[in-house]
Amino acid sequence: MDQNQLDQETGLQAAPADHCYAGPEDVACDVCTGRKLRASPLKKHKLVEPFKKLQESVCSRHDEVMKMFCRTDQQSICYLCSVDEHKGHDTVSAAAERTERQRELEGTRLNIQQRIQDSEKDVKLLQQEVEVINGSADKAVEHSEEMFTELIRLMEKRRSDVKQQVRSQQETEVSRVKELQEKLEQEITELKRRDAELQKLLHTEDHNQFLQDYPSLSGLSGSTHSSSIKIRPLRYFEDVTAAVSGVRDKLQDVLREGWTNISQTGTEVDVLLSQPEPEPKTRAEFLKYSRDITLDPNTVNTRLLLSDGNRKVTFTFQPQSYSSHPDRFTGWFQVLSRESLTGSCYWEVELRGIVFVAVAYKNVSRAGRSCECLFGLNDKSWSLYCFNNSYYFLFNQVETPVSGPQSSRVGVYLDHRAGILSFYSISETMTLLHRVQTTFTQPLHAGLCVYYSGSAELCRLE
Repeated sequence: MDQNQLDQETGLQAAPADHCYAGPEDVACDVCTGRKLRASPLKKHKLVEPFKKLQESVCSRHDEVMKMFCRTDQQSICYLCSVDEHKGHDTVSAAAERTERQRELEGTRLNIQQRIQDSEKDVKLLQQEVEVINGSADKAVEHSEEMFTELIRLMEKRRSDVKQQVRSQQETEVSRVKELQEKLEQEITELKRRDAELQKLLHTEDHNQFLQDYPSLSGLSGSTHSSSIKIRPLRYFEDVTAAVSGVRDKLQDVLREGWTNISQTGTEVDVLLSQPEPEPKTRAEFLKYSRDITLDPNTVNTRLLLSDGNRKVTFTFQPQSYSSHPDRFTGWFQVLSRESLTGSCYWEVELRGIVFVAVAYKNVSRAGRSCECLFGLNDKSWSLYCFNNSYYFLFNQVETPVSGPQSSRVGVYLDHRAGILSFYSISETMTLLHRVQTTFTQPLHAGLCVYYSGSAELCRLE
């Protein structure tokens, strides 16, 4: 059977010669060299996986499939390229390079998957942290509501008791006064009656009648009531007012200090991803953390005189008449700030004479002249001792000499959370004198200790 008959029976016609070659969208034979024939299965042709831009896998110079990879130039090449312009380069098969790169990608994927797992764990931890924060906040609010409700109830009860006490005392006093008033009015009536009888007797013309009536009318009994009356100053209930005012002042102090600690503690809530603030480098940066600090009159030693709005303290040989208070330093000439310090804080002290510039926990001892009371001689206070143009740092009875330029002003920087305490000499320049890295377990208070003829003042910083 000739070709024409075959075509007639099968309905097929011979294809043009170009129809046998692979086009851009065809699957090329992976065995053929030169111009690639269109591959067909089961005819000893190795098929190449089809993809849209098949032409990109063919070397534009040699019209060969690029089955090699040049590691030197990091590009795909054909076999002819490897013996031509890429001769001597580090070349491998594309399959080998793909295996190597695939291994790297698998390693990268494993790293990414591990990071995903770690991040998911962190997300869960953060979610748990949110739940803990919310739960703790809810409990704190519930507890504080109960406590404030109880406090309000006690205040209402005490207010009612005071009111009832005052009214009862008022009723008693008014009743006493009115009883005396009625007796006096009766005495006045009786005296008026006697006065009228005496006047009548004085006008009697009959001498015998006058002398007869005189013995019964001449006698006058002494006053039984008016002499016992003592007018009291109009200050019956001033003691009650003073007592209530004292309670109010103490309660305000307690609430103010307690609320300050609560507010500052609230700002110190840490989360897992939080980062510490960078330590300031210039004075302008330090001033961003300046705190308005005043001295607490309840802590000041009686040999120290407070002035300038409780910012300045001066040693005096004449004891001051401060009221008795459990927070007062009784031995050393010291004083603490009213404000507690957490977070990042900066302040400056202008000093003259012998001065300790310090920070201390509130529970530092107050009574007597033991080491437990003096700033720097215990584990509850840190102090820079400024004396005779010299500096010494004191902590827990350890004295460290400090070198640096002398100045009448010392700057103090505290990063409570990071456990950093730094002292600076302040003049035209700012020079670090001593830096402490530790862990603070409680809020701190600024402290000053002033010796004979010395003074120290907390500066107002712009």
